[in-house]
Amino acid sequence: MATREKRLAQFDGSGDPPPGQTVEVLCEDHSGTYQLPFPCFFIDGKWHNKESGGALEATVIGWRFPRARYDERNGRRPQPNFVSDRASSY
Repeated sequence: MATREKRLAQFDGSGDPPPGQTVEVLCEDHSGTYQLPFPCFFIDGKWHNKESGGALEATVIGWRFPRARYDERNGRRPQPNFVSDRASSY
């Protein structure tokens, strides 16, 4: 099991994130630390669930910008769609 310090070191956001910016959060309660399985945002001094818009009741101790997720089906991280990016410039 990861230690609190090791998990906290992975959430490198300092201060508050930009208002409304989607981030991943690390929370803590009497059982330990855990990452919420959904994106969140911070606005007007409160943390919110990005999917529902509801306020979090958890104690947030760290945040980071979203990281690329590992795709178990094909064994790699998703790549940007460069074809669509180029097509718009033609």
